[in-house]
Order: sequence, then structure tokens, then C-alpha cells
Amino acid sequence: MNQTVPPNSDDTSFGAETRPNTTDIRRVRSNPDYWYPVAWSRELKPGKTIGTRYAGQPIALVRPVDGPIFALEDRCAHRQVPLSKGVVAGSSVKCCYHGWAYGRSGRCIDVPYLGKGKLPNGVRTYPCREQNGMIFVFPGDPEKADSVPLAPQLARADSPAYKTRYFGRTVGCHYSFMHENLMDMNHQFMHSKQMGQMKPRFLGQKREPGLVEARYSFARTGGKQPFGEALIFGERRDVSEKFQHRDVMTIRTEYPYQTLRIQTGDEDPVMDLWIVYTPQSADELTNRTFGLLSVKRPKIPGILDMAWPLLVAFTERIFAEDREIVELEQNAWRELGGDHNVEVFPVINALRALLVECGIPPASESHA
Repeated sequence: MNQTVPPNSDDTSFGAETRPNTTDIRRVRSNPDYWYPVAWSRELKPGKTIGTRYAGQPIALVRPVDGPIFALEDRCAHRQVPLSKGVVAGSSVKCCYHGWAYGRSGRCIDVPYLGKGKLPNGVRTYPCREQNGMIFVFPGDPEKADSVPLAPQLARADSPAYKTRYFGRTVGCHYSFMHENLMDMNHQFMHSKQMGQMKPRFLGQKREPGLVEARYSFARTGGKQPFGEALIFGERRDVSEKFQHRDVMTIRTEYPYQTLRIQTGDEDPVMDLWIVYTPQSADELTNRTFGLLSVKRPKIPGILDMAWPLLVAFTERIFAEDREIVELEQNAWRELGGDHNVEVFPVINALRALLVECGIPPASESHA
């Protein structure tokens, strides 16, 4: 596999040799041997079940009135009717059609008209856990689930020093477009209506197994600072020299997740983002975004809470612009019949190499 940058490198040069991988990154499937969020905790009420998806696999999430949640293949073994349309009874879910019941192991435990001694096979079960307001499943090899870590704290959701926004949308594109969009801060030109004129400075990248990281600083060259940004930094800033390239933004893809942090020196980050793009369709050309955005509380008590709706509106406008552009990229990929992009930014070529390395290659290549 071609790599843009050697492992453990820290390259700040735009002139670094780039040897793009010949694999069409938009055909690379996500690796199922990781924990993926498939729903918000608030969506699944006690005694209820809901239907979700990972890469075309239908998954039913079940929350008994007592006991932890569990996840099953969302098809009854009888007539393949979605179990998410069923009824939760105790620690089982009953299919809405004939009342076949399944426990958390996926085994069929009751067929009302056959009795308990003549039960057919059950359905697939998925390792499942709940953390930071999200429900995660492990769609790959269940024997690997216990050995694959998930960060104990996502963003700063558990810290009283921060206020966290939980956000997400379904986006009509391959997950790789999302990774590239966040990693490449040279696209701030697109956000000039929301952000004013911002000049990014690329400070370098890091490439390690399973990880690509990019660092940037910014200078405002025109326009007024939006109020949403002022809330994040806890102060009003203008175009004067003292505010130029003062903070460092660090963006990391640590497969399959992304993080973004903004901080000054060794101070705690003023903003900490954790985000992941869970594939929805079988071709993985749609994804459901799950994001946690933590903003450090300023010294004035309560001001962030009062102004929170304004910050939410600001971040929604930014996300809407990003969503539109990645969906346009995806549409172009469809119309052209593949990825005709000529990438010149070294960190994006490193990112693409990472996604190919960690993902599942197209079927035509996996048997080569």
C-alpha cells in the first residue's frame, strides 16, 4: 500500500512526496470490528424497541424495563418481519406478527402455538453498550468486542467545566468525504459567510498506525467575528495581530473516529469535538453522523447556558454548509462513475491511505 508519509512522521511541508493510493476510496467499506453508535440513548425508551442500521444490516435495539439494553438482527426468524415493530415483554421482544419471542442471546424462547419444546433457531445478536448518551453496537466478530477499546470519555461530556452539545444528521455520502472535510481546514473559504475571512496555516501532520493528525492555526483577515465563535473562545476578537495564529486546532482521525480540539499552549481546550460517521446503506454511500461538541464554560457563570441557542444555531449553519458540499462531492462521484479527484494536500493523501489500510477493500481487490 502506498503511504504519503512514513509512520511516526511530523511533516509540515506541502512539497512532501505524495503517491496517492490507486484504490477508489469511495468503494472502501468500513471495518465492522469497531464500536459504532447507531442511536441516541434518548431515542430508546424503557419497554420499547427501535430499528437502526449499520451498513445495510438492520438492527433492533431493545430496552427492557429492567436490565441493560440489547441488540438483535431486526428480522424475525419466522417471516423476517422487523422485530423493532414488536412488543417488549420482560427481558424479551415479541414479533408483532405471530408473537415469537427472543431473548437477549437472540435465541427464540417462545412460539405461542408450538410450546417451548419445539423452538427453531434464533437471530443474530450484537454486542451492545451505552455510553455518553449513545448506543453502540459491535457489528463485526463478536469475539473481538471485549478487546476493542472505546475511549472512556468522549469529548468532555462528563466534565462540569464544559457544556456539551449532542448533534447528528443523516448525510448522503461515503464516510470518507466526512473525514476529509473535517481534516482539510483549507475549506474555510466556503464558510466565509458564517466565519468571515480566515487564513489557515498548516502546522504539520502526524502519521502512526491507525492514526492521522493535522494541526492548524488561523488568522482573521476580514469580517467580524461571529458571536458563536466568540462564545467558544470566551472573548471578542478582531483582526489585530495579537489574535493571529494564537490557537492551535488539532484534528485527528483515529480510525474510525475523529476528534477536533482547539487550545492555546498547554491550557485546557476551549472546544473538544468527538465525531463518527456510521454507514447506513449497504453500499455505504450514506452515513449517520453522531457528534459530541464540548465548549469550555467561561468565567462568567451562566453566560454560556443563556447564549447556548445562538451557539447551536451557529454550528448548525456550519454543518449545513459542510453537508451540502460533501453531498455534491458524492453526486459527482456517481455521475463520473468513480473517484476522479486529484488530491494535492499531503495530509489528505495520508488520511486516504489510513482509511484504505483500516477499512475493507472493494471485493475486486480483496481477492487479488
